[in-house]
Amino acid sequence: MAGSATWSHQATFEASPTSAFQARTFVSQHLIDHRLLYLVDPVRLVASELATNSLVHAQTAFRVTLAASDQTVLLTVRDDSPALALRRVAQAMDLTGRGLEIVASVSHGWGTNELEAGSKEVWASFALRGPREF
Repeated sequence: MAGSATWSHQATFEASPTSAFQARTFVSQHLIDHRLLYLVDPVRLVASELATNSLVHAQTAFRVTLAASDQTVLLTVRDDSPALALRRVAQAMDLTGRGLEIVASVSHGWGTNELEAGSKEVWASFALRGPREF
């Protein structure tokens, strides 16, 4: 994300069945608070996918960060698994494997970063419309 953060919010969620819901609520509320209503649906969808990936694959608590710069909102989900998220092509009858395809479709960009002590983060960026004052 270019430039320094104009605002940033962070929350940690336990590895529990309600965590994806809590992550969706967290990002939705902050986007509404910052009057970025046009980003609520895509960011909420991506937060749900990335939180679910952490729950299913890492099976650890995860941290969600939502931050904005002058031109971008950045969503980051960090967990304590060293296994990087990999985009794959799901077959028609597969019940899973479409999450990162959805992330790629609705975000401006996405990627993964390997972090210290065997953890990783998956991020997705979303373009802001026009100049913003926060």
